[in-house]
Amino acid sequence: MDIKRTKRDRLILGVCGGLALHFGWSPNVVRLLAVLGTLFLPGPGWLIPVAYLVLGAILPESEAY
Repeated sequence: MDIKRTKRDRLILGVCGGLALHFGWSPNVVRLLAVLGTLFLPGPGWLIPVAYLVLGAILPESEAY
């Protein structure tokens, strides 16, 4: 997979913007799903923020966006 963090469409690390760009979705929808998943999914809700931080650390930053 060629997912990269975005430079322009970011609020924190650009992970949600990069995922949205890769899949052709709206970045705000991806952000909303991440927040709702953290708050309302049963089980360990802390996994989504941890996954966000890990992806922010390992995904390269896009040069184009």
